[in-house]
Amino acid sequence: MARTLAHLIAAALAALVALPAAASAKLDVRVGIGDQSAAMFDEPLFQAARIKRVRTFVPWNVARDRAALDRVAAYVERARRSGISVLVHVSTDDLRVRRGRLPSAAAYRRQVGRLVRRLRPLGVREWGVWNEANHASQPTWSRPGRAARYYRQMRSLCRGCRIVALDVLDQRGVERYIDRFYRRLPPRLRRRARIVGIHNYSDVNRRRTTGTRAVMRAVRRHVRAPVFWLTETGGVVEHGRSFPCNRRRAANRIAYLFRVLRTYRRQIDRAYVYNWFGTDCRTRMDTGVVNADGSRRPSYMQLRRGLTRFKR
Repeated sequence: MARTLAHLIAAALAALVALPAAASAKLDVRVGIGDQSAAMFDEPLFQAARIKRVRTFVPWNVARDRAALDRVAAYVERARRSGISVLVHVSTDDLRVRRGRLPSAAAYRRQVGRLVRRLRPLGVREWGVWNEANHASQPTWSRPGRAARYYRQMRSLCRGCRIVALDVLDQRGVERYIDRFYRRLPPRLRRRARIVGIHNYSDVNRRRTTGTRAVMRAVRRHVRAPVFWLTETGGVVEHGRSFPCNRRRAANRIAYLFRVLRTYRRQIDRAYVYNWFGTDCRTRMDTGVVNADGSRRPSYMQLRRGLTRFKR
């Protein structure tokens, strides 16, 4: 009896000792930043946040322009010097609504192949096939079959890489787009198209998860164990009439984003807050966590608080 009691007391003490460690354990969702400017890496506030993952999107034919390709390589090299991994996402070369040209699968293979051959030796092992494929600013918006063909090309261009097979905005009609994309893939590739990117600005900034859940539900109809990355997400400071310029509202939505990540931590593997530099409400859309001059915003403080509970 005495020996049993001693064992019970020892077990209870061990549990009490373990409590602080369990309470301080970080959630297994990697949080990074998306931004196009390499100047971000030298910003003191960025360095203080200890970001380890960044995302940038580039035109599908950027390799045609030697100077532009050199700038992308310089971005990657600067990140690498700080021990930061880069997700490179292929995108249109014309972001005007329904104006971008849809490249053929052969043209995609030729141009993106040149990009992969330039950046893979620099350590880029994570690629997105096509950025925000279902949005009207992308020529793939009505052509999910073509987006599926691009995925097949990317798989052969970068064997062994982690590939965001499909990247979508949480807008109306997204489930139909996802269904059409996967139906254009043969079964063996369908199973491998596991990583899906979500841009869930609408959800986060309206404090809901409707669109995010719709994307997850649609993907699960085709993939047994999908992996979701929030490739663009964050608090909108200003976006037309829907979101008049308001930095504190944007900070509140960053806090809500971390609640979403906590709730869906078993489904969401990674999130990239977009973006680092704001435009001080001088353009149609401002989602920056710092001002254009690099000074902090309330969003930055919420980002730092949230990062303490998540991996990077």
